[in-house]
Amino acid sequence: MKILEITGGTKLSGTIRISGAKNSAVALIPAAILADSKTTICNIPEITDTDNLCEILNHLGVVTKRASESIIIDPSNIKNNEIDEEYSKKLRASYYFMGALLGKYKKVVMYFPGGCSIGARPIDLHLKGFEALGAKVHIEGNKYTVEAEKLVGCPIYLDFASVGATINIMLAAVKAEGKTTIDNAAKEPEIVNVATFLNNMGAHITGAGTSTIKIEGVKHLHGCFHEVIPDRIEAGTYIIIGSLCGDNLKIDNIIPEHLDSLISKLQEIGAKLEIGPDYIIISKGENYKTTNIKTAPYPGFPTDLQQPFITLLTQCSGESKVEETIFENRFMNVPYLCQMGSDISIRNQTATIIGPNKLKGKEVVATDLRAGASLVAAALVADGKTMITNVEHILRGYENIVEKLTQVGAKIKSREI
Repeated sequence: MKILEITGGTKLSGTIRISGAKNSAVALIPAAILADSKTTICNIPEITDTDNLCEILNHLGVVTKRASESIIIDPSNIKNNEIDEEYSKKLRASYYFMGALLGKYKKVVMYFPGGCSIGARPIDLHLKGFEALGAKVHIEGNKYTVEAEKLVGCPIYLDFASVGATINIMLAAVKAEGKTTIDNAAKEPEIVNVATFLNNMGAHITGAGTSTIKIEGVKHLHGCFHEVIPDRIEAGTYIIIGSLCGDNLKIDNIIPEHLDSLISKLQEIGAKLEIGPDYIIISKGENYKTTNIKTAPYPGFPTDLQQPFITLLTQCSGESKVEETIFENRFMNVPYLCQMGSDISIRNQTATIIGPNKLKGKEVVATDLRAGASLVAAALVADGKTMITNVEHILRGYENIVEKLTQVGAKIKSREI
């Protein structure tokens, strides 16, 4: 088992280059099987989630070749094999193979996906979308069989602007007969990135990034070259870390517009930011003010940055509140932050943080990906040494996090125990 060992109190300076977006890459890799020829995707983060998706591709008979930050996917000899639980349970994003295989073969058999335990994450909106397109869904335990004689485009309204459902329905609809309209679609930049990829393959998709996406079905898709957008959540995490212990820390290769909600809150508390066209330079500020946040679908404050932001709020003077509206189990970092010296209470879906708190290094557990990021941020400002276990959660979402932090001055190392 790996652990992270972090000694806090060091100022961080230099440059951290942001990798390709995890939440985009994990949809693009399954989407590539819709093509009839080779596809090259560059700026792919080297994280365990992308490794696990490649395992599923290989299980389906797809040939993959990894190079530095890129992947070549050749689906020429793909077989529509059942995706067993040993593959699907490794990550939540395995469910994108549902939409891709259904779109390509009109049938998919796979087990319920895994991922972080941050609350109920049903796929009912995905399934309703597939059914609206003409598919029948049969569920036996954790095993899902989704099949259709043919898929026919239609209007689909999402009860919630779900990123996963929006993308999965797009994947199923690109080769359906006629026009599909997704209303109340999610607007995240990752959705625009996936739609652009599909259009580069020959799909006809308009409206991505708005609440209404229109898809005109096509018969064939071809391979293409595509680039993953920078990871706004990784960028946001390091920007938050910079606001805690940065000394002219440059976060490079970003799209600042994707971080507007975070930047607004950082400016509100008094953070020192220099915003460039594709970078942000940040230093630790003094006497941070309090603020309140409420998570919301894009362009609102991202649920994926809520947990790291709580760590920052422990260093603000006064009372702050964080309301989580997306997942009901996304405060699992809080007990460990309290062990480290934070004053945080939770009632219903709202955390109240009273600061500033002097944090001390402890042995803590990364219960999920973003909780782990929160604890890394806390460890970097804590007195003494912090040991973080369950770091597999962190490593599956943050490429080379140890190396990136080490090169800017952090005292952090990964070791086996």
